[in-house]
Amino acid sequence: MGKAKEEVRRLLDSLPEDASYEDIQYHIYVRQAIEHGIAAVDRGDVISQEEVERRMTKWLGE
Repeated sequence: MGKAKEEVRRLLDSLPEDASYEDIQYHIYVRQAIEHGIAAVDRGDVISQEEVERRMTKWLGE
């Protein structure tokens, strides 16, 4: 069995019995977003806090 299926099964087991399809989709989406973020960090595909602040200052015109 693939890792994704195992993760979804664990997720389903952790949710309340009355969880809606929307609840389930949301939790899967959040888990997937976290996995993508961790993979980006592992690849070194991140920017520094200073760079974020520089970009925000530029975008906000401060």
